[in-house]
Amino acid sequence: MNAHGRVREAGVRGFTLLEVMLAIMLLALLLAGTYGSIRTAVKAMHSGEQAIDRTNRLRVAEEFVRRQVSRIMPLSFGEDESTNTRFVFQGSKDFMRFVAPMPGYLSKGGPYVQTLSFAGNRRGGKQLLFTDAMLNGFDLDQKQGDTEPSILLDQIEDGRFQYRTLDDQGQLTDWLDSWDDPGITPIMVRIVVRMRPEARIEFPEMEIPLLLDVGAVHASNRPGSVMPGVGLQTGTHLRPGSRQ
Repeated sequence: MNAHGRVREAGVRGFTLLEVMLAIMLLALLLAGTYGSIRTAVKAMHSGEQAIDRTNRLRVAEEFVRRQVSRIMPLSFGEDESTNTRFVFQGSKDFMRFVAPMPGYLSKGGPYVQTLSFAGNRRGGKQLLFTDAMLNGFDLDQKQGDTEPSILLDQIEDGRFQYRTLDDQGQLTDWLDSWDDPGITPIMVRIVVRMRPEARIEFPEMEIPLLLDVGAVHASNRPGSVMPGVGLQTGTHLRPGSRQ
């Protein structure tokens, strides 16, 4: 075979098995690295979306609670016949019941009897629950079991409601863990929530002044007396569905 034939034979020579295996290994390493980068990016995207969702849910719950509590109205939703006490506001460490208007998109007209409560769940934490019922036709003695509570906030480690009013000298009292006079409203409500670590978000402490705090004034709390700045009289509470 002459030199020209040897050059042609060398020109058509293919890859060896070792070269093919090395090329496949390098390609596999490149694909593995690319897949790992894509997977990391997808996880980061999902984590960011979940963080945004948690933040949005907390913000919506905070704004809703602030709106409803600030608009509490001194309207009666029940009566203790033994003492002739009208129920305008009920409050404890983990429960509140009051009357307030609902947002327009949720309302069928008229004020609503609303409750906020901290209740335990099966996972050991707590939830912030909300229920509502129209004031017209509301019966305090009848169990309101037809309304499924809405979960405003989940993954709560601990939560409590506190209340503030004016003393006989017109000075603000300390924060109270329970509200002892159902015939009047407080002038401020504080909501303290401590979230569980897995929630990875913090709920800001809320101190909510009532826009209409006439029920909290004790100084003129005598039947027939007119409360400052408002036409409602102390001792004069509206029955459910009645008009002023």
